[in-house]
Amino acid sequence: MMERVRVWLPLLPLLLLLAATYWLNLQVQPPASGPDKNLRHDPDYVIDNFTATTLDVQGKIRFVMSAKQMWHYPDDDTTHLEAPLLLSMTAESPPLRISAQTGEISSKGEEVFLHNDVAIVRPAYADRSELTFNTDYLHVIPSKDIANTDQAVTMADARTKLNAVGMELDNKTRIIKFLSHVKTVYEPVKK
Repeated sequence: MMERVRVWLPLLPLLLLLAATYWLNLQVQPPASGPDKNLRHDPDYVIDNFTATTLDVQGKIRFVMSAKQMWHYPDDDTTHLEAPLLLSMTAESPPLRISAQTGEISSKGEEVFLHNDVAIVRPAYADRSELTFNTDYLHVIPSKDIANTDQAVTMADARTKLNAVGMELDNKTRIIKFLSHVKTVYEPVKK
């Protein structure tokens, strides 16, 4: 028995050194990546009172987006907005104005998701009265000039009030589709 201990005794410092090296290597490794990564959810930048303008091919203002505050989280690549305001400009009519309490921008910036007290206002022009839409959620694709929602929406102008669930709005063609549960009240012009 003592002979076995004598054979292993010179290897003991080497085994202790190997264990210490392994432990030290574990301590200096970066955190694991993947679905279990433990990254902090802190913004990497915050911008107060910002405005971004998109121009058309002729150099005219096509789309303006502003917000009281914008912040970006790098861990999930989300951009959040406080009090966003979007203006869609066309030569044929006054700007379509879209506002909300909060919003998010997709990671590539192609889509805007608006939440809480979303209002769309098309000011009166020519012989048309002001047109308003109210909902709690709106998905906007500025490059295509379209917006849609699957939530309850109310539309109103000088003589009409309409309630529905779901809406598709194409600002280029001026076509609005209401998807379900449409109820409307129309007041004819009094003579």
